Amino acid sequence: MSHGDRRPPAAVLFDALGPAYEKAFARAPAHLSALEWLVERLPPAARTLDVGSGTGRPTAAALIGAGHRVLGVDVSPVMVELAARQVPEAEFRRVDIRDLPLDADAFDGVCVFFSLLQMTRAEQAAVMRRLGLALRPGGHLVLATVPADVEDVEVVFMGRPVRATSFAEEGVIDMVEAAGLTVLSRHSTVFTPDHPGAGPEPHLFLYCRRDGTGG
Repeated sequence: MSHGDRRPPAAVLFDALGPAYEKAFARAPAHLSALEWLVERLPPAARTLDVGSGTGRPTAAALIGAGHRVLGVDVSPVMVELAARQVPEAEFRRVDIRDLPLDADAFDGVCVFFSLLQMTRAEQAAVMRRLGLALRPGGHLVLATVPADVEDVEVVFMGRPVRATSFAEEGVIDMVEAAGLTVLSRHSTVFTPDHPGAGPEPHLFLYCRRDGTGG
């Protein structure tokens, strides 16, 4: 069975959260800083991929505002509908990144903001390898996650139970480097979402580049 043949838990979660997710996270300073870093390094009219594009804000909106082309993908139909309405200049598709065909050297920039946490470790590593190949040589990728040595544990996220998997910080870096990317810098922070009952979350941001030549 492919991932497209069943409703992913992430789709159920983010359909329910809708605009509340944007309110909770869209103004996170570290997220905005990562976007600024990426935008500064993109060529004019760059082709970019936003994995787990959510409501389209702030990521796709910032990239479009800087004059770039954006493909945003998300498993949640509610999020895709919101994003298409809020950032009509971008292209959004309701698709699981695990199922999306990716051409080699197709993108100048890739954003992966907290979009792997409901995959197994093997799936996360496989997605990163595919994204590394889809990024053109010299292209840049920014990734954000919650660094933790956990596998398939239940946590409460914005008042809803969700099962999550991640790596400790060095494990995240190992996964990214195994995908053929160079980690240029890392930034760790603690962020409290703007949501009733939300507590502080550790966040890890990696600023990466694909070196070498095209395949």
